[in-house]
Amino acid sequence: MKTLLVSEIFPPQTGGSGRWFQEIYSRLPRERFAVAAGEHADAAAFDRDHELRIHRLPLRMPEWGIASLTGLKGYWQAIRALRRVVRQERCTMLHCGRCLPEGIMALGLRELTGVRYACYVHGEDIGIAATSRELRFLVARVFDNAEYVIANSHNTGRMLREAWALGGERVHVLHPGVDTEQFVPARRDERTRAELGWQGRRVVLTVGRLQLRKGQDMLIRALRQIREAVPNVLYAIVGDGGERERLQELVEREGLSDHVQFLGELTDERLLGCYQQCDLFVLPNRQVGGDFEGFGMVLLEAQACGKPVLAGASGGTAETMDIPNTGRVVECSLPEPLAESIIDLLQAPRRLEEMGMAARDWVVERFDWQALADEAATLFSGEIMHSQSAGLVEAVLS
Repeated sequence: MKTLLVSEIFPPQTGGSGRWFQEIYSRLPRERFAVAAGEHADAAAFDRDHELRIHRLPLRMPEWGIASLTGLKGYWQAIRALRRVVRQERCTMLHCGRCLPEGIMALGLRELTGVRYACYVHGEDIGIAATSRELRFLVARVFDNAEYVIANSHNTGRMLREAWALGGERVHVLHPGVDTEQFVPARRDERTRAELGWQGRRVVLTVGRLQLRKGQDMLIRALRQIREAVPNVLYAIVGDGGERERLQELVEREGLSDHVQFLGELTDERLLGCYQQCDLFVLPNRQVGGDFEGFGMVLLEAQACGKPVLAGASGGTAETMDIPNTGRVVECSLPEPLAESIIDLLQAPRRLEEMGMAARDWVVERFDWQALADEAATLFSGEIMHSQSAGLVEAVLS
């Protein structure tokens, strides 16, 4: 019998959670796990080169709620598609990539077939759910019927216990990780820096979707103060998203065109070069309404490349670093504290070097994907015996 991971976000679609799932489940026994992933234009090429059994389904919901006909229709189509995969793969357990919308799909499938499920929670998803009475009700039902919940950080786990009243025995923490054989340090390479347009610059790097909670706008606002102390500073932004036009307009208004670089989405090779050749990695995240950074995998990738990191004092980002030896957290709802911290680090190159060396050791010891996959396998190992004794197989396959 198998477990089916259900996740709209899965490579080749970009996103930290999708990469997390790919790295973990590709290291688990092939005969025990399959994936139901969201559709993507480049999915066929990706799936051919991957050993996981991947089923591409219409998992993107037009609405996360079910109060409208549009929402109900979207969920019903997804649940029907998932039921076919569950029968085909003879699955007795689902792992939901998020409580919304995948958790609602699993809840509906449980009502139809009796198949059990566990649910991943990333922090920002329950933050968003808490802003809507309907979504809060639905997520509470998802949690009530889940076998257990997997939090991506201790901070998310605390929120589940305190704000959602989940018993501690039902909440398990599994951190995302990093491929420490892919993300490795490298010597300063002037040719690579020249190709990136970084020659003669002190480079501050951010990697992530262009969205409000990532805080790229706050670092742009902080640059006016930073460049007074570090005139050759360059802020390189990797990623794309809905905030790009607004960020570019902000750069123009601030007169910072010579100090901000939008690199867009990059190949893995080019992204690695950015990590390796930057001077400081910053994720200036902050909470915006119910949206916040649950963990911050990019902070692990930067540290694996031997770079010190700076992140916002929000969500679970502090759990990615050994403060203050490998990184710092700072309030990023205003530009001044962020500017002061970046200036302090950029003006201390020896300290940056020492923090970078410590960062590499920290990540290798605690966040290597294989060690985290072993931890996940231990957690999931109890599902086989439970499935065999629960008497659900006939219901699932009927």
